[in-house]
Amino acid sequence: MARQASEHPTELELAILKVLWKSSPLTVRDIRERLARAGRDSAHTSVITMLNIMVDKRYLKKKKDGKSYLFWPVVSEEDVSQKMLGDMVARVFDGSPQRLVLNLIDGEKIDEAELLELRKLINQKVREQRK
Repeated sequence: MARQASEHPTELELAILKVLWKSSPLTVRDIRERLARAGRDSAHTSVITMLNIMVDKRYLKKKKDGKSYLFWPVVSEEDVSQKMLGDMVARVFDGSPQRLVLNLIDGEKIDEAELLELRKLINQKVREQRK
């Protein structure tokens, strides 16, 4: 039985999106080089195949540019991260953002400056919601 398609980008799709969010449009060659610099060395044909799949999934658009194609994202980093995080909160933490944050704080080494910044962001969000 075939695995159900995910509504979120796969690990490789996410790596490609990260490359394109930093700089786009890019050719297949440019994308492949940047993936290799990030430790994801893939065959040229594999990258082309993945890019075309991502165009079909409407993550990317492409345009002919001479002998090459240029690719750029049509999904934003913020939208993708919000959907993926929302899915994790729903599936892993039973819909509780509080449980996610507590798990993160308890499980990670967070220095005092980061904790103060988190407190500042939480206080700002509380003020926004009171309006």
